[in-house]
Amino acid sequence: MPGASTATTLRNDRETLDWIHSIHATTSWTTSVCTGSLILGAAGILSGLRATTHWSVLDRLPIWGAKPVHERIVEDGKVITAAGVSAGIDMALSLAAKIAGRRVAESLQLGIEYDPQPPFDSGSPEKADPAICEELRQRLLNLFESVD
Repeated sequence: MPGASTATTLRNDRETLDWIHSIHATTSWTTSVCTGSLILGAAGILSGLRATTHWSVLDRLPIWGAKPVHERIVEDGKVITAAGVSAGIDMALSLAAKIAGRRVAESLQLGIEYDPQPPFDSGSPEKADPAICEELRQRLLNLFESVD
């Protein structure tokens, strides 16, 4: 399940939520990236499970009975949630290793040249300047509120 501001409006679409819930019964893995976990939660999939999402909305997961965990990837049974967008790449590579083996996953990583070397060390709220963190939180909350 993808995330992003407009995707979170699916939390209010009963037909889509029912469909997600029904296919979950037959998936090998049910996954989400970023705020997509809020949609999984609204579909009833995260109740009682550990899960993650983008840090700015992590506190919303308990609304649907999930246990929020501030980690890049959280696996609970066949449900895997990834925090922000870049954590989705980490999750995809982890899944590739589970499905096809580490060698294939490493080959995929090399193929996409995924070798993170960010120019700044502010990729999580724990590392970022608190003022920058709060400014971004407000912008994101305003964005998410505008699509609710």
